[in-house]
Amino acid sequence: MKLAEALAERSECQTKLEEIKKRLARSARVQEGEQPAEDSTELLSESERVFSRLLNLICAINRTNAQTAFDNERTISDAIAERDMTGKRRDFLASVADAASTRQDRYSKSEVKFVATVSISQLQKQVDQLSKQFRELDTRLQELNWQTELA
Repeated sequence: MKLAEALAERSECQTKLEEIKKRLARSARVQEGEQPAEDSTELLSESERVFSRLLNLICAINRTNAQTAFDNERTISDAIAERDMTGKRRDFLASVADAASTRQDRYSKSEVKFVATVSISQLQKQVDQLSKQFRELDTRLQELNWQTELA
């Protein structure tokens, strides 16, 4: 099984667990004398099977990511951490740029005037560079996911 297939199955398991949880919530309590829409015991058993499969997948994915080289210096795990941090930095700087660039319409010269205390253009350049780094890392990770066998 390829790493990408395991990642897709992990996502399916997580979605399935959310669905089972909703189904259980609908069937966990009924009016006295009524029958639940589904058997709660069966749904709980199914959830345990999905949780077990999800644990196996996560362990295998983590093991594979930790053992597989991304480049000469980093593993896939390292690259994922770098990609995630790059995305967080990008979002952080973008929100600062958005806050600084918010227009405040004034209707007279006596109203308070707001000025940016940061260089919006410099922040936007950093955001653009971080976006590019994020895309490049993510693309390479996706490529490796389809080339790497699951450990």
